[in-house]
Amino acid sequence: MARRIDVTGAGGVRLAAWEFADPPKLGEIERAPGVLLLHGLMGRASHWASTARWLSERHRAVALDQRGHGQSDKPPQAAFTREAYVEDAEAALEQLGLAPVVLIGHAMGALTAWQLAAKRPDLVRGLIICDMRASALGAASQREWSDWFKSWPVPFATLADVRKWFGEDDPWVERPNPSRGEFYAEVMHESPDGWRPVFEPEQMLKSRETWVYDAHWEELAQVQCPALVVRGLDGELGRAEAQEMVRVLPHGEYAEVADAGHLVHYDQPEAWRAAVEPFLDGVLV
Repeated sequence: MARRIDVTGAGGVRLAAWEFADPPKLGEIERAPGVLLLHGLMGRASHWASTARWLSERHRAVALDQRGHGQSDKPPQAAFTREAYVEDAEAALEQLGLAPVVLIGHAMGALTAWQLAAKRPDLVRGLIICDMRASALGAASQREWSDWFKSWPVPFATLADVRKWFGEDDPWVERPNPSRGEFYAEVMHESPDGWRPVFEPEQMLKSRETWVYDAHWEELAQVQCPALVVRGLDGELGRAEAQEMVRVLPHGEYAEVADAGHLVHYDQPEAWRAAVEPFLDGVLV
């Protein structure tokens, strides 16, 4: 089952947090080590459902719909800055009583995770960074994303059309990728004229422009807890950069997942678990 818990983020934005497990019995919340899962840009908490379920066997695992995503609020005038995302995660940890926590972040969620770990080392006991670069991506990357959003054939008539376009027809897809199609089907909702994303593309671009022009090595070097950098062999984070991130982290470790792209935990869920579980076992003792 999935249990929704509302929390209040920066500026009063309402955020939806989710536990994909039976609620802990009285007293178990205090004993179970906390894990907070942060999705990437355009993602949602339910993308972590399979990970959260096996984590919940031993830990209190909560996934957060970040501002502008999933079932969290999407106020037109809300801040979509790095500071707002980090403050949201910080507020969620404190309101949910998860600290000291292990943060697990994918892509943009991983950046939020390591920025929070650098800012509030008292709240974080471990960090897992999944396929997120520390180097600047630049203006060309932002323009490509803007053009990519405009290329989406929305509204989609059916979810099958969503799966096919993102899994096969999208020009960014090099070869058929069913898991990518499923990933994007998860972030669509039915509207009167067809299926549209649950997020506003303009808000996604606003979120992205607050980090693509800058490098984030300095904050990475400030992370004092044990940290694991995970990449898919065909993902966006190259091996050389991933290994440099491990070197910069004061207590960094490295893992890679074969036959996986950017959506590591979606492409190869069992291999993803095998890559991160030993690290978690070492941190959550």
